[in-house]
Amino acid sequence: MFSKLIALFAVAAVVVAAPNGTPPPPVTPPTSDQCCASVVSSTSAAASAVAALVGLDLDGLDVPVGLSCSPITVVGNNCGGTTVTCDAPEAEWNNLIAINCLPITL
Repeated sequence: MFSKLIALFAVAAVVVAAPNGTPPPPVTPPTSDQCCASVVSSTSAAASAVAALVGLDLDGLDVPVGLSCSPITVVGNNCGGTTVTCDAPEAEWNNLIAINCLPITL
């Protein structure tokens, strides 16, 4: 019984210590105009929490990320948030996060 418990803890330690195998997303020149509720560092707790919701690994990145973003498709769009240009967000991120966001000066 005791040996099974030791084996269980050993397996759990290996699983926790092993990297998850998903590299961080590539950072490319921003190409997508977005209206985001906020822009924070990829190392922030808020960015990490949102990234975890969509299965995104931000480890190793230190770039601005937009949270709760939607594409700007109309000239003169009243954003009401932070207007940025970002790497085109992946569809599976459900407009919750965009990577490498730089402010747009109008």
